[in-house]
Amino acid sequence: MNILIKPIITEKATKDSELRNCYSFQVNNKANRIEIKNAVEAAYGVSVDKVRTINVRPDRRTRFTKTGVQHGKTNAVKKAIVQLAEGETIDLYANM
Repeated sequence: MNILIKPIITEKATKDSELRNCYSFQVNNKANRIEIKNAVEAAYGVSVDKVRTINVRPDRRTRFTKTGVQHGKTNAVKKAIVQLAEGETIDLYANM
């Protein structure tokens, strides 16, 4: 099972990484905190202090078109906010 899907790079996540040493990742929906911690430590070679998880619900949308009412939704995702030990960082832009 692939636990880490991708890092989340937004303004809020970048500010959080600079000020609080916390990094955000989109993770597998079935992964728990211990698995996420082990995956981040193995992938980036850092020590993790704390892991917080968020289940993001899908957004539902309704459009009124010529052919009728169209219903749709986005996928539900799980986010993890990982706080690293003091003095450690992750360079997310190294592989670009």
